[in-house]
Amino acid sequence: MRRAAAAVPVIGVLILAGVAAAVAQRRGGFGGRNRREAIRPNAPYDGRFTFVRVRYGQDYGFVSQGLPWSHDYPAGEQHFMKILNELSYLHPHTDETNILTFDDPEIFKYPVAYLCEPGGWVMTEQEAVSLRTYLQKGGFVIVDDFRYQHWGNFETQVLRVLPEARFYDLELSSPIFHAFFEIKTLDVPQYYDPPPAIFRAIYEDNDPTKRIMMMINYNTDISEYWEWSDTGLKPIDESNEAYKLGVNYIIYGMTH
Repeated sequence: MRRAAAAVPVIGVLILAGVAAAVAQRRGGFGGRNRREAIRPNAPYDGRFTFVRVRYGQDYGFVSQGLPWSHDYPAGEQHFMKILNELSYLHPHTDETNILTFDDPEIFKYPVAYLCEPGGWVMTEQEAVSLRTYLQKGGFVIVDDFRYQHWGNFETQVLRVLPEARFYDLELSSPIFHAFFEIKTLDVPQYYDPPPAIFRAIYEDNDPTKRIMMMINYNTDISEYWEWSDTGLKPIDESNEAYKLGVNYIIYGMTH
């Protein structure tokens, strides 16, 4: 899955590309984020890796800053998939990304799912049952855009799915931080809330020697860096760290 080490600098190069066009397209950066945007059609399943974002709550047929599950869509995942495509042989879809619910049977075709803003995440009973099955069958869930004060709701929802689940704080030695890039520090830049970022995991059978089923970026938001990485609004080195974490998560999820 690895290419030559010389490929690593491409992250910064791609981040710089198209800055002026990207800012203009999103109406001057942050100012245009409250507008409604139509949800793009899901890519038909073809066996290629596809970024899957989990929708929860009512389906309004659009995304906006007012719908927390949709934050950073679609630019965040599109930028991320382009980086992943440059750095690996995974050959993901780079423009098409999918939105699914946990109770959609289609989700079982995709080994990795992304859930953001879990402070407002509430599942139906069927979604909880389906998520449990998804995790037990080998699914890997990345949780991101997670404010410090939102832990209570997240824990409540997870325990509906896995009543015996334990949450483990990860150290730098965890294999997930060495699945592709060698992550040097977990003292990563914060997008909001007082630091530090906290990285937690739920393991299969609550056994840290087994695979991680759910990777939790608590008190941080790495996808925010993905979304705005082409605008120059954040330093390149901070965006690079967010991309490195994301790439490691995908490679870990696909190889475990």
